[in-house]
Amino acid sequence: MNDDATPAGSGPGNDTPDFDAMTRDIAEVPAVEVIVTVAVNLMSAAAVKLGLTEDGDAHKDLDEARKLVHALAGLLDAGVTEISSFHAAPLRDGLKSLQLAFREASLVPDEPGQGPGEKYTGPVFG
Repeated sequence: MNDDATPAGSGPGNDTPDFDAMTRDIAEVPAVEVIVTVAVNLMSAAAVKLGLTEDGDAHKDLDEARKLVHALAGLLDAGVTEISSFHAAPLRDGLKSLQLAFREASLVPDEPGQGPGEKYTGPVFG
């Protein structure tokens, strides 16, 4: 049974996404909110891959963590001028904490300035 008033992809048994509705939803979100949300998602994923969650080492993967921290640093480097210091300051603090956690978790720490994201932030020291 198909109701003509129901948009394609929004029915309970249909797994096809409704891209028109998704586009309308995203059009209403300010760019600052998108940037901050992506940064928080990268931070969360990096924390998991660094083993900083309750599960600890169960999901630890330093290669994956390096990629996520580096991507976060690049996003913040490029986007910091587009968001207010109200948003940027805690994100920078979080990035530094992740970089320090990466350095501590590494069996063979990177040289100063060579750690994940340090290309954008400069060397990170404890």
